Amino acid sequence: MELMGSTLTATYARPKTSHFLPAISTMASSYRNPQPAMAMNPSANMWRTNTYFKSSSTVPTPSSMQRDNLDLVRAKTMFYPSNRTALSTRYTPDDWYKSNISNYRESEASRNSAERLRRDTIRLMQDRDQLTRRTQESTSKNIGERLNDVVFWRSELSHEIDNMLTEIATLTDVKRRLERALAETEGPLQVSQECLYHREKRMSIDLVHDDVEKDLIREVEVIKSCQERMRRHLDRAIAQLASNRAAQHELERDIGDKVTAQRIDDRCHHLRNTSDGIGYYRGIERLDPSLSLPDSWSKFTDDNILHSQSERASSHKLRDEIEILLNTTSNEMWNQFNNANVAFTNRISETADAKNSLQTHLAKTLQEIFQTEMLIESLKKALRDKECPLKVAQTRLEERTRRPNVELCRDKPTPQTCE
Repeated sequence: MELMGSTLTATYARPKTSHFLPAISTMASSYRNPQPAMAMNPSANMWRTNTYFKSSSTVPTPSSMQRDNLDLVRAKTMFYPSNRTALSTRYTPDDWYKSNISNYRESEASRNSAERLRRDTIRLMQDRDQLTRRTQESTSKNIGERLNDVVFWRSELSHEIDNMLTEIATLTDVKRRLERALAETEGPLQVSQECLYHREKRMSIDLVHDDVEKDLIREVEVIKSCQERMRRHLDRAIAQLASNRAAQHELERDIGDKVTAQRIDDRCHHLRNTSDGIGYYRGIERLDPSLSLPDSWSKFTDDNILHSQSERASSHKLRDEIEILLNTTSNEMWNQFNNANVAFTNRISETADAKNSLQTHLAKTLQEIFQTEMLIESLKKALRDKECPLKVAQTRLEERTRRPNVELCRDKPTPQTCE
């Protein structure tokens, strides 16, 4: 975390060692204390480190015992003035006073440095405390704004889901109407095909390719064309319903994530320093690089809503096309049905007129046949009536052939008898 603010400029320095006096380790003794060398000797028994006391519980080795005995002997020999090296190593009172004054000054400088350090530390603590409060308040404000954004997008998603559900229900109803209309076209198609099949039973010259047959064939083609267009739009409606449900699924998944995020952010927004359940979490400050950014987060939801709106627009357009198709196909089939009925009516009228004319001619023909038969009967009677005269004539001829000699003459009665 980057720390904000800065403290006042301060210098923290350790007190400098005075070089006014020679090193104490070079003295053999002090003029007031008969044992200064023992007190300042680094090998004396009075100056021990913590490691000495910590290791005191261990069993001493012969080398350490020998070293301690040597230090003890050396310390005992230093107690006597006769053992001092030289009187020139003693200090004067002026040196002693100067040493004290130097120590006072170094102590005062050290205290001043410590006081500045305390003031700077307190100021740093106050600055850090204020920065922490401001950061926490800013974080709470940002979480609140984030909650508002989540609530806004959640309401938008909810509104879009409601619109999508309405569109899916409407498209489903139109799809059912289209399926019902497609099923209802099977009846007229079957009737037209049966009419064509039965008209094939006409015989001889009556098996004519008339207007009725043309209209029936056209009606079958119109019905099949309407069925093909209905099936094509039905497939599009099924695909559009699948797309609408996919968009609805994406919206519902997104709003589910929004509900979870809103619940978590609301709990985080109400967390305080005195709240229960707060604690340390190792490594939580490391951000995952795969996390979304606010722009990509809002764009994701906006893209889902735009995709849903696009699918709803396509669905609405498809519904309008289906409505137009139903009206168009209904009008086309009704018009062709009426044309076929008119052709049937005209053909039936023509056939009835032809039948009446044929019946009239048949009656006249039958009358003529009857009269001809009567004439034949008269002719037969006349023939029968000529049989006796013929017999008489032939008998005469036969009798006259019996005339003798010259009397067998072809005289005038002979040709008449032959006739």
